[in-house]
Amino acid sequence: MMKILVTGGAGFIGSNFVCYLLREHPDWEVTNLDKLTYAGNLENLGDVEGNPGYHFVKGDITDRELVDKLLGQGFDVVVNFAAESHVDRSILDSSPFIRTNVQGTQVLLEGARQHKVKLFLQVSTDEVYGSLGAPGKFTEESPLLPNSPYAASKAAADCLCRAYYHTYGLPVVITRCSNNYGPFQFPEKLIPLVITNALESKEIPVYGDGLNVRDWIHVEDHCRALDLIIQQGKPGEIYNIGGNCEETNLQLVHCILAIMGKPRSLITFVADRPGHDRRYALETSKIERELGWRPAILLGEGLRGTVQWYIQNQSWWQRVKSGEYVEYYERMYSQRAGSG
Repeated sequence: MMKILVTGGAGFIGSNFVCYLLREHPDWEVTNLDKLTYAGNLENLGDVEGNPGYHFVKGDITDRELVDKLLGQGFDVVVNFAAESHVDRSILDSSPFIRTNVQGTQVLLEGARQHKVKLFLQVSTDEVYGSLGAPGKFTEESPLLPNSPYAASKAAADCLCRAYYHTYGLPVVITRCSNNYGPFQFPEKLIPLVITNALESKEIPVYGDGLNVRDWIHVEDHCRALDLIIQQGKPGEIYNIGGNCEETNLQLVHCILAIMGKPRSLITFVADRPGHDRRYALETSKIERELGWRPAILLGEGLRGTVQWYIQNQSWWQRVKSGEYVEYYERMYSQRAGSG
């Protein structure tokens, strides 16, 4: 049996991962530590409620006393998803990103060191590499050149993880994944925003000229990669995880609208995000070669399934896409329209 602490397990990727682990490894024990910020939602974990191998703890990863007490229960693995992750929010106010993504990671690392955790898995992002010109892809040896406060906070956390491995011998693995999509993604991110706005026949905002390129991966493929890394990954290593599926934002929006039978006239171009990276792409040969992992879900198939999920779960996204979320986006877009 494996005993795993997952931080941020009520968020999009974290909740999918918790459900994945308990489905694929019914003899494992998973504890979920989550602060339940705006993007954390216990509804995401309905499939594992009542599972004797699942435990939830509400708390903040920056709380040293709580983290120390929790890790004192004896965990084999810590998987750190907990993070402020929305670039736009980091541009408006970076302080929560520094607190959670940097200070919180340090608290977890120190707790893992003190309690001799066998593996600390830091879930990072391709955004730490910065913007990529064509052609070429980022490798695990590419320099860290973050361009947003969010990316800078994740790069700082990665550096702390590396330091704890080299200084203290803490068995750390860092993963850097491309853009995820799938069920339970908070609708401030591009794909669920497009789907939910289209379902309501609302305008779909696209930054700038829409030609920024991203590599897309279904969250299930990401979860499968992390599972492999827990079992076979080598401490001290970095693994890029990508879908090998590059699309411009505009191409992606067109594809979703076609799946939904909605008109392109819903698209509205808005002033570009400050410091908007032009392209991300990951070289994934290392994880393919060493662990035998490859993405299994094609983008078209994954998008169709994701669209269907949001259609079937309208009460979920209607609840989270109200109030504060709406006010925030109205303020953001009005500010940009005024400056553009």
